[in-house]
Amino acid sequence: MSIDLILNGLLQGLVLAIVAYGIMVPFRFLDFADLTTEGSYPLGGAICATCMTMGLHPVTAILLSILCSGIMGICTSIIHLKFRVNTMLAGIILSTMAYSVNLRIMGKPNIALFDCTGLFSQNILINILILCVVLFLLILPLALFLRTDRGLRFRAVGLNPSFAERQGIDIKQNTILGLFLAGGLAGLAGSLMVQIQSYMDVGMGIGIIIHGLAGLMIGEAIVGNHTMNRQLLAPLLGALVYQQIQGIALSFGLAPSDLKFFTGSIVLIVIAIQKGEKYAKI
Repeated sequence: MSIDLILNGLLQGLVLAIVAYGIMVPFRFLDFADLTTEGSYPLGGAICATCMTMGLHPVTAILLSILCSGIMGICTSIIHLKFRVNTMLAGIILSTMAYSVNLRIMGKPNIALFDCTGLFSQNILINILILCVVLFLLILPLALFLRTDRGLRFRAVGLNPSFAERQGIDIKQNTILGLFLAGGLAGLAGSLMVQIQSYMDVGMGIGIIIHGLAGLMIGEAIVGNHTMNRQLLAPLLGALVYQQIQGIALSFGLAPSDLKFFTGSIVLIVIAIQKGEKYAKI
């Protein structure tokens, strides 16, 4: 495998890690099976691309992407909480609607950003460094928050909702907060990917949730999720390993069109291994 393929895998792995953190928040901390990422990721990209073509600063475009994608997460939580819609169905509904919204925002199926100045350059090492800084600025506040009293109440919602409610913890408020964080992280990843590739396509988010989930599960299979430090490390490590596995598969001749099947197979294998380990302990 060439060094360029390794570096490119590292670059994409860092972006995927942001998606994986966005998946981890509702799945692990709230026990909320959220599929909104499939829509909030391309929504962030669409907003970022459109704002940049209008002349806005790339950082401003990213912040707007985070805000709007976070609001989409809030909408998912409200649909579930107010209308008692299944969590996965609520995410699917919003993601389906987001496709049309993205087309309206963009005005066309794709936007080229080659004439726009973004955060990233042609130097892949500098781009990797920028993403490392972004991840540090995300992980550190999240780690500090989860260790506060507010963070403990937030985590209690997913661990034992009945107990949390008896302790006076507002389930609805924490669910809305968690879905906003998840949507915002997905939107951030989408806006960063658009600036990296200087291109936005309305179908960009198809399958992103399975990629993020694969990264999360691989990371948990490697380091586990029994402590907070391991839980926070798993998405980053798993996403990087997952992208390198894909790079190795491509270098051995796997067609790019087969990657989604390959990704699904990885997820199934990890689930099978985890189930096998669980039954072995019984």
